Amino acid sequence: MRTLRLSLVIAVLTVAACTAAGGSPSPAASSLEGRTFLSTDVEGHDLVPGSTVRLTFTDGRIAISAGCNMMGGAYAVADGHLVLGQMMSTDMACEEPLMAQDTWVASFLGGAAVTLAGDTLTLGNGDVSMTLTDREVADPDRPLEGTRWILDGIVTGDAVSSIPAGVTAAVTISNGMMAVETGCNTGSATVVVTDTTLAIGPLGLTRKACAADAMGVEQAMATVLSGTVGYTIEADVLTLDARDAGLMLRAAS
Repeated sequence: MRTLRLSLVIAVLTVAACTAAGGSPSPAASSLEGRTFLSTDVEGHDLVPGSTVRLTFTDGRIAISAGCNMMGGAYAVADGHLVLGQMMSTDMACEEPLMAQDTWVASFLGGAAVTLAGDTLTLGNGDVSMTLTDREVADPDRPLEGTRWILDGIVTGDAVSSIPAGVTAAVTISNGMMAVETGCNTGSATVVVTDTTLAIGPLGLTRKACAADAMGVEQAMATVLSGTVGYTIEADVLTLDARDAGLMLRAAS
């Protein structure tokens, strides 16, 4: 099982000259707070096929993803333009087109003109215009119950481990029961669902032996799927949080 640890590097984004230092934020800034937007159209520039620009605005900070690394830092809207301060970025190696896109997006956003109309955010810089749609409209949350959630990553502390090739694990919640596929054995447990937690009863599993990779995934799932577990859903991703351990699952298509 491969473990990926993300290191932080510092990158400073240049703010366009039209941004006034110390300028008070426009009303658009407060309207952006607590929202995530996904790119739905770009004119004047081609994004890497299959990629999406994702912007999240929370507590005066922006999180940016364009298909490779995550960037983030303080933001404001002054004189109708997006002001970015010093940005932090993860330092993952990706395919060159995606890495180049990270650099382009960072440059495009600094000083971009901002227009917000309902669920549509439009950013313009030079000859490029980007239209983004509120994530809850463009990619709504999947229902917790009745969805087959396939294991996508195992969280240990601040590390996320990928799932070994050929191993498929999943959970499905319905009518007070959780059906579990561990990648090796199968089983079930009772579950009480609230808005933020799952209270999971004792997990009963079949007892066949499997290869080491599959058994390792099974152990990770059994560790998390016990007692009261916190959960969040964003679009097609379900995250289960059992303090220092967790699971990241994706809705089956």
